[in-house]
Amino acid sequence: MDITGNTDTASPTYNHFRDKIILVTGGAGAIGRNLTERLSVLGAKLVIVFDNLSSSYLWNIPDSPNVLFVKGDIRNDNDLRRVFHHKPELIFHLAAFFANQNSVDYPLVNEEVNIAGMLKLLEYCQISGSVERFVFANSEGGVYGVETNLPHREDDITLNLATPYYISKLAGEAYCRYYHSYYGLPVSIVRLFNSYGPGEVPGQYRNVIPNFIYWAMKGLALPLTGNAEMARDFVYVDDTINGLLSAAVAAEALGNAVNICSGKLINIHDLAGQINQLTGNSAGVRLIPNRKWDVRNQILGDPGKAKEIIGFEAKTNFNDGLIKTISWFQNNWDVICRDAEFPPGRSAAHSNIL
Repeated sequence: MDITGNTDTASPTYNHFRDKIILVTGGAGAIGRNLTERLSVLGAKLVIVFDNLSSSYLWNIPDSPNVLFVKGDIRNDNDLRRVFHHKPELIFHLAAFFANQNSVDYPLVNEEVNIAGMLKLLEYCQISGSVERFVFANSEGGVYGVETNLPHREDDITLNLATPYYISKLAGEAYCRYYHSYYGLPVSIVRLFNSYGPGEVPGQYRNVIPNFIYWAMKGLALPLTGNAEMARDFVYVDDTINGLLSAAVAAEALGNAVNICSGKLINIHDLAGQINQLTGNSAGVRLIPNRKWDVRNQILGDPGKAKEIIGFEAKTNFNDGLIKTISWFQNNWDVICRDAEFPPGRSAAHSNIL
């Protein structure tokens, strides 16, 4: 069953993936897992899930005849040779040292994975000669800063970035543009806003929605800063996958970057109350200090360019997506509790909120 929703497999866009050999780096992660399942259902000849399982789990990878899992690291030449031996035609690059607080705690590892590792991957793409499209997943924070206007538009880029993760993602986008202009590598760039949905296991460096659901289902108070203006642009993973697939097909996406966003703000304090209500959690909320790098009260994308050039539109109602995500937690509660990671460390008191 395709947990990312119903798909019109007869449409020209989705037929594009039939009988293709496709590489998904970071394919065991939340977005990668859903993308892999969708590509499998759409009739890909082979979907190669390339992941080192540093922040993901084998049980979360789709078990299908046309899905091949390769445990490896984008920093390792032997691992890269293994996956490029299959001559992938389409590549979705989702692998990253995730995310903000993690990069603050470990900036050198962040650079090794998100910059040096990506550069290796681009070199293999350029040399292989088999790649028809390389889709790079950037983060909205990898280009937009506190001084940029809302809603964020694709040309509104800043160099004043708040974390090593954001800096490395901007560098990755710049390298994509270089390989496209210099070597003619067919690159598309998507700037993903806050994706949520089934498949994301909670943890110290994970996102707000899976962590809130996890704590709420355990009957714990949800951690909030005192900033009642904090709000984000959330996109259900089904829509995120639609954006990635469209960026891999649309001719106008070549050499271009588009926002994969909803264009709607969800207040984080309201989100906490909504999750507590949906899970029956009576513990309420607790206040925690602001993190030093978390300087943007509101993050909101402009979806206009994505709609124009790749036909993207976030269609899932937020409440519906939240209910589906909670249902996934309920159905996988035992393994989620086993694998959710909140170890002690330099940022243990600030387990990732956003």
